[in-house]
Amino acid sequence: MTSSSTPAPASPGAPQPIRPLRRLTARGRGESHRVSSPLELFFDLCFVVAIAQAGAELVHAVAAGHAGEGVLNYAMLFFAIWWAWMNFTWFASAYDNDDVLYRVVTLVQIAGVLVLAAGVSRAFADHDFAVVLIGYVIMRLALASQWLRAAREASGAERTMALRYAGGVLLCQVGWVGLVVLPEHARPWVFLVMAIVELCVPVYAEKDHGTSWHPHHIAERFGLFTIIVLGETISAATVAVKSAVAEHDALAELLPIAAGGLLIVFSAWWIYFVVPIHGHLRSNRQSFLWGYGHYLIFAAAASIGAGLEVAVEDAVGKAHISTPAASAAVTLPTALYLLTVWALHSRHFKVGMVQQLVLPVTALLVMCCTFLGGWAVPAAGLVSAAAVATGTTLTARTARRGRPADAAATAS
Repeated sequence: MTSSSTPAPASPGAPQPIRPLRRLTARGRGESHRVSSPLELFFDLCFVVAIAQAGAELVHAVAAGHAGEGVLNYAMLFFAIWWAWMNFTWFASAYDNDDVLYRVVTLVQIAGVLVLAAGVSRAFADHDFAVVLIGYVIMRLALASQWLRAAREASGAERTMALRYAGGVLLCQVGWVGLVVLPEHARPWVFLVMAIVELCVPVYAEKDHGTSWHPHHIAERFGLFTIIVLGETISAATVAVKSAVAEHDALAELLPIAAGGLLIVFSAWWIYFVVPIHGHLRSNRQSFLWGYGHYLIFAAAASIGAGLEVAVEDAVGKAHISTPAASAAVTLPTALYLLTVWALHSRHFKVGMVQQLVLPVTALLVMCCTFLGGWAVPAAGLVSAAAVATGTTLTARTARRGRPADAAATAS
C-alpha cells in the first residue's frame, strides 16, 4: 500500500498538483492505483481519539453496574463519530481534489471531532451533550461547505444531488439541538429519529444521480479504519492488564484474559480481510447496506476492547458486576462482530452450506462461553481461532476440488 492519492493522468477528475485552488469535480470510478491519501490517514487517526474516549467511559459505566445507560450513551456518541467519518470518506472517494481549500476544510472536520472527544466524559457523567453537539456541528458544517463547493462546479442531476446533500446535512443540525434543549428522558427518542433522518439523506440525495465513489478506495478506507479500531482495542486491553498487574499482582488471573483477547482480535482481523470485498461493491444499493452495516462492525470491534478492560477489572475485584456480566462485555460484541462481518462480507464468497454456517455457529458458541466464569474470554478466543482454522481448511478443500474461482472464499 502506498500513501499517494494521485491517480492515473488520464482520469478526468483527478487532482492536478499545479494550482493551490482547483475545481472540485467528480473523480472517475475507474481510476487506477487509487489509494488512501496521507490526509485521509491522518483523519482516521484523529477520529480514533474520540473512539478511545467513548470506550473508556463505556468501561467505567459497565464496571460500575450501569451497563444499560453506558451502552445507550456509547451507541449515541459512536453514531456521531462513525457518521461524520463515513460521510467524509464517501465524499472524498468521489471528489477529493487535494487542493489547499479541500485540505483546510478537512482539517476543520478533524478539529470538530477533537471537540466532540473533549465532550464525551461530560456526556456520560452528566448527560450534557452540549460540547459533543458543538463538535458534531463543526464537522457537519464543514462537510456541507464541501458539497456546496461541488455543486458550484456541477450541473444537471449531479448539481441537484450535491445541493440535496448540503441541504440535508444543514437541516439535520437543527434537529440535533433537541439533545441539548429537550428533557433528558426524551433524548434517546430524539437520537433515534435524527439518526434515521441522517441515514435517509444519502438515499434521497442520490436517488437520481449517484456519486462516483471508487470501489477499491472505499474498501481500503473501511479496512484501514477497521485496523485502527482493532489496534485501539489491543492498546486499551494492554493498558488495563499492565495497570492491574502493577496494582494487584494478579498475573495468573490476567494472562488467560490477555491471551484470549489477542486471539479474538487476531481472528477478527483475519476474518475481515480474507475476502476481496471491493469486487462486491458495484452499486449504491449494495454500498449503502454495506456502509451502514459498518456501524455495527466498528462499534462492536471497539467494544471488544472496552469489554476486555471490564474483564480485567472483574478479575482483580474492582468491577461491581458479576463475572458472567463482565464476560458478556467481551463475548456479546465479539459475537455481534462475527455475525455482521458474515452478513456484509463473508457470505458473498462462501461455497455451500457448511462454509456459510461457520461464522454464525461461531458467534453462537462465543455467546455460550459467557457462562464459563473466569475462562470465558480465553474460551471465546479459542473458539474464534478455531473458526479461522475451520474456514481455512474448508476453503483449501474447495480449491483442491477444482473450484479455483472460489479459492478467494473467506477463511472464516
